[in-house]
Parts: sequence; structure tokens; C-alpha cells
Amino acid sequence: MYDLEIGAQPYLDPWHLPLRDRLAALARGRKRRIAYFYEKADNSTFRYRVYNMAQVLNAGDDEVSAGYFFLDDLRRIDEILDLADMLVVCRTRYDHRVSHLIQRFQGRGKPVLFDTDDLVFDIEQAHLLMATLDVEFDIPSVWEYWFAYIGRLGATLKMCDGAVTTNDFLAQRIRDFADVPVNVVPNFMNREQLELSDRVFQAKQGRRPDANEVIHFGYFSGSPSHNHDFGLIAPALEAALEEDERLGVVVVGYIEAGPKLLKFGPKRVTRFPFVDYVNLQRLIGSVEFNVMPLQSNTFTHCKSELKYFEAAAVGTQSIASPTYTYGRAIRHGDNGWLAQAHQWLRVIREALAGIDGYAAMAERSRADALAKYAWYNQRETILRALSLP
Repeated sequence: MYDLEIGAQPYLDPWHLPLRDRLAALARGRKRRIAYFYEKADNSTFRYRVYNMAQVLNAGDDEVSAGYFFLDDLRRIDEILDLADMLVVCRTRYDHRVSHLIQRFQGRGKPVLFDTDDLVFDIEQAHLLMATLDVEFDIPSVWEYWFAYIGRLGATLKMCDGAVTTNDFLAQRIRDFADVPVNVVPNFMNREQLELSDRVFQAKQGRRPDANEVIHFGYFSGSPSHNHDFGLIAPALEAALEEDERLGVVVVGYIEAGPKLLKFGPKRVTRFPFVDYVNLQRLIGSVEFNVMPLQSNTFTHCKSELKYFEAAAVGTQSIASPTYTYGRAIRHGDNGWLAQAHQWLRVIREALAGIDGYAAMAERSRADALAKYAWYNQRETILRALSLP
């Protein structure tokens, strides 16, 4: 595990701005103005699909601008409607207010797009989603929540003129469901993430990953719904720790390591609570390997590759399940490692055997991540997806 000598960074959510500032940002564009809409700001979908998009569009010239708005802002709907040329509704559940908002834009001849980062709009996929997320099947209210949640998202999507999403696999699911045109903008890292990631990567330069004779595998969970995913790799991690006393495990977020790993003691198995997305880069950068197990099904194939590029940005190698996005982002043995469910222990051994080439692989994966997933390389992709010149 790397001792980075970079302490915890002060953090406040950067998107909590007064409505007047967000309206002013939208008004700045001389040619096109994009209004993004989300129910309420959060650290996950909103950050990737709304805040990051607006950050990129507002970092360019004054030709195009973007502002983001929430349910609580709809008292000022007339101002938003007058300023904006287009509305992008991101993963927002249908209700009378959302319907009114979309119809107002469409009534003025202004296009409305739907943005989603997950397969969460088709109730025919509800059972699969719930099983994948390991929710409690025996509670009727759980079924009611998920069918209502998915159904309302699907209703919003079907009102829109088109959609934007994170990858081609999910794009096809949207076309099949709503019969609308769909464009792709991948998830990507914003300015705040990359500023700290650059410092972390530089702090690791010239250091061997096994310099302190301890090599850590990190599992980073942004939500409490990954029990089945972590279960895919827990037996392999246990076996690897039994084989090699140099190895340790770091678990960050909502997942517990479980008794089979905790038996190795706190010196080898460490848990950190959920942290903000900026300081998360410090923790990812402190481990040698980032493990990304996912079940293989239609829902997980729709997931983005964000865990790969966030690790690559700080020079940490990734071992991933070969889902649609991971299988396309990672070239096995070149910029990371891929492991089928039954291959985790073998691939862990393979990655450890290649430790002498760690630095070169880290350089390749970081270069790949910056080229494809850095905020400053996304402007043209976003404009094309919005069908803007």
C-alpha cells in the first residue's frame, strides 16, 4: 500500500449554487443554451450526468452554455423556459410537475432529451434489477417501490424526443423500449477529481508497488447494493491472502468484508467508510490493485466503466469482470486485467506475477483514461450527442 503523504482534502459539494447563479450560467450562451434537470442533487448520477456535463459546456467559449435545475426550482419555470433552447431531463421520475415541464418545452418547439446511466426504465427488467441489487424480495413494499420507480422513469423517457446515455449497450435497450434516437456520452472525470488524481499519480512515481512488502487489493463501493458482486471475489481474495502473506484487502464504502476476510485481522484487512468522490481518489491511489467484480447479466452490462478510469487516473491497476464496458475499456495484460467469475484467483496470481511491469501498465492505463474520460476531452462528444454544431 502506498504512503502518499497527501492528507484528506477539504471538501464541499461544488454544485450547491443559488438559483440566480445557475440561471446566469445558462444565460451566458450566445448561440445555444442547455437546461439540465434532475430531481435533487446527489453525489452519483447527478454528478456524472448533469454537473460534469455543465462544467464542460461552461468551460468553453460563450457560444454554448448550460445550467442545472431541480424540482424546487420549478416555481421559476418561465425563466428557465425563456432562456433555454433545449432541456435534458436526467433520470427523473414522472409526476405532474415533470410532465408540465416537458410539455412546456415541447410546446415551444424546444427539444427534450432524457439522460440515464442505468437500465432503470423498463419494468420488464425490474425482477432482474432487484435480484442483482440483492433487495429483500419478501417485503411487498420493496416490490411496490421498484416497480413504481422504474415505471415512472420509463414514463418520463417516453415523453422525450430522444435520449443520451453512457454506452452503446444501454443505448440499444433505450431504443428497444422507447423507439427514440439515442446518442452516447460516456461518464467521465471532472476538474476536481483530476486535480487531485494528478497529485496522487505524481506522488507514486518512482515507487515500486511492493516497496513496503504489502500489496493491497481495494474494493470501492459507492452504494450498499453490491453484496452479490463482492461475493464473486471474496473467495478468491481469501485464497490469495492464505497463499501470500504480503497481501491485504481494503474495503471502502457500504460493503462489509465479511468473516472469511476479517479473520486475517486489521493489519491485513482494512475498512474505510464512504468518502466524497474527491478524497476517494486518494484511497484508490493508495492500493496497488482495484478489483471490480460484477455479475454478468443485462443490467450489469449497462453499467459504465467509471471504476476503471477513476483508478487508472491515479495509476492503480484494475482487475475487472468482462462486462460490456469493462471488456471494451480494458485490454487484458496491457492496461488492466479481466477475470470471468471462475478466474479471479488465477488472474490475481497473474497480476502479481507481472508486478515488475506495474509502472508501465499504470502509465498506459492512465494515458488511456485521460484521452477517453478526462473532462477536457468531452466537449465535442457532448455537443454531438445534443446534436449541436
